[in-house]
Amino acid sequence: MSKRTRLPVNGRSLGELAMRAARTSGSAAWRNAPFPLRAPTVPNGVTPLRPKAKLGADYDTEWARSYPARLARVLMVEGLVRPAMDILAAPKVDGLDRLHDLDGAVIFAANHHSHVDTPLLLATIPEPWQHHLAIAAGADYFFGNRLTAPLSALAIGAIPIERNKVNRKSADDAAALLDEGWSLLIFPEGGRSPDGWGQTFRPGAAYLALRCGVPVVPIHLEGTGDILRKGRTFPKPGRTTITFGAPLRPTDGEDSRSFATRIQATVEQLADETTTDWYSARKRAHAGVTPSLVGPEAVGAWRRTWQLGANTPKRARQQRSWPKL
Repeated sequence: MSKRTRLPVNGRSLGELAMRAARTSGSAAWRNAPFPLRAPTVPNGVTPLRPKAKLGADYDTEWARSYPARLARVLMVEGLVRPAMDILAAPKVDGLDRLHDLDGAVIFAANHHSHVDTPLLLATIPEPWQHHLAIAAGADYFFGNRLTAPLSALAIGAIPIERNKVNRKSADDAAALLDEGWSLLIFPEGGRSPDGWGQTFRPGAAYLALRCGVPVVPIHLEGTGDILRKGRTFPKPGRTTITFGAPLRPTDGEDSRSFATRIQATVEQLADETTTDWYSARKRAHAGVTPSLVGPEAVGAWRRTWQLGANTPKRARQQRSWPKL
């Protein structure tokens, strides 16, 4: 027996240890077998570490895409979510005609103001994507414990995405789903608006579109912040408008950050279209004066709140109209 096959602990080879264990009957063989044929012991006085729970970005959601789980989710969406959104949000959907020539997996990218955003989009995103859709959800928020993790995966088809740091596993899991034909709903802001203004889009959706070669459908949600804004416990019924934009694809030489900027600009144009009319919004977009959803920068919180309140009535009073010829 060569020295390479012997253990440095007692000089015995793995083969000798295995034969010794085989001569002992039943479970006693493995109880009496030395390491590494059984798990190592813990010294007296040392508290053994508990096995790490596979939550957060490590939570496995594959089971939530099995046929029984998908069937349960369809029943919840059609029997509970859609009626609830009709009562709570009274959705008005625009722009579906822009998706007529679209086929295959896509990434839906929407602004984010409320927990109502996800069920509202689950109820309004049309077929063939509606029931073959995964939701990119914050791993720290939706998959932080043993209760919310399975509920999020089952009820809304969520997959964990690390929001606060780069996580290769999150990106690989999302890309694998897109490659398998699943579509993905992403909120590129990374979280709900803290003050009513939008936030700068992160490049996650743009990166996945570049990596997997799928288009991005921009979506603007209007009115969900009034129903259940961040910090509010109970929703207040209101009216919402969901505007779908034309699919976007990266141009030659465009990186994920510049593509993310273009996605954000398109969502801002959809917001302008929602509060005014298509023609006026296109004119402002062509002139480069589309109102920003991010709001004024380098000012205090009170100024941002005041500016948001000052802008809202003015834009709400604008009437939709076709240009006069």
